[in-house]
Amino acid sequence: MKEPGHERWMREAIALSRQCPVSRTFSVGAVIVGVDGAVLSTGFSREGSPDNHAEEAALAKLAPDDPRLATATLYSSLEPCSTRASRPVSCTQHILRAGVDTVVFAWREPLLFADCDGAETLAAAGVRVVELSALADEVRAVNAHVLADPPA
Repeated sequence: MKEPGHERWMREAIALSRQCPVSRTFSVGAVIVGVDGAVLSTGFSREGSPDNHAEEAALAKLAPDDPRLATATLYSSLEPCSTRASRPVSCTQHILRAGVDTVVFAWREPLLFADCDGAETLAAAGVRVVELSALADEVRAVNAHVLADPPA
């Protein structure tokens, strides 16, 4: 499904992913956009802490009960994680707790670190999920470092 604005905001998320400090893990960018088209928050992997994920960093900049999240769209260059080793709460759980209405991502998380079912978990909980696979190659390019030297 292609809607006006989705590609624009996904490209913003991909641009943010290029700001990630160097790591052996995924470089991800996230943009949270209100129903009025205003950017509510942004984040990228390892922003502020080596263990921060992009969605987590963006959501942490907003009050947990921010009413704008109920009609907001969260754009993440990579499918939100559903399990993680670095912290007990996944990005999928953060998104569900925040009450975000719609999640748009470009690239499904490959089976390198964990078996991810973030898109399916979000959809099963009633979150509208949109995959912009046409931009997945751009996200893969940002993450060539992980694909070239996958974890053992």
